[in-house]
Amino acid sequence: MVISPPTTQQALLERANRLAGITIQQLANKLNADIPESMTHAKGWFGNLLEHALGANAASAPQPDFANLGIELKSIPVDDNGNPKESTYICVVQLNPAALSAWERSLVKCKLTEVLWIPFEANKTIPIPLRRIGSPILWRPDVAEEQQLKEDWQELCDNIVLGNIDKISASMGKYLQIRPKAAHSRCLIQDPNQLGANSLTSPRGFYLRSSFTRSIISGHKHAVVVS
Repeated sequence: MVISPPTTQQALLERANRLAGITIQQLANKLNADIPESMTHAKGWFGNLLEHALGANAASAPQPDFANLGIELKSIPVDDNGNPKESTYICVVQLNPAALSAWERSLVKCKLTEVLWIPFEANKTIPIPLRRIGSPILWRPDVAEEQQLKEDWQELCDNIVLGNIDKISASMGKYLQIRPKAAHSRCLIQDPNQLGANSLTSPRGFYLRSSFTRSIISGHKHAVVVS
């Protein structure tokens, strides 16, 4: 079942609002999709299901999921109080120095210019098929939020360019952090910012801290389905 991309922001929001309140099983049935037994071993499955349902058209390209609208799609698991349960993956950390030179041209900035958040229940006592989907939240960072994101990004990227990627810890950054992004520790990639024997490192990703996404969700509690 192929769903064409929405042509306007309003069309996208109408599609997303039609999902609010239904269960994951109901959505999966509409799309003839199988539900995994565990979300732990199927990271990204629900996000992919939403992309399919809403007609996201960027695939794996380095651009927002709805490329024609400039809107990124992010599913966000929430607890019974409507609070995010984990940090949110944004994009891969690009190690090419050219990709780390300017915030305005960065993939992080591109992905976070405008985001459609879709909360969903993640209480482990609720079987995955019965977990409900919340109402969408269309969000753009305000001036203060973007400034802090830029400062976090700059600090992290400065460390990468200086060859200190392996010294970056998850505690760095107020809103934005860098964490490993690999199936296992044996996955290694070339880091052009390091020389010699230390030129291999683990793949990493940019993530938004749950404390930051909580502030986004807290202003839209009506959007979150809470038992």
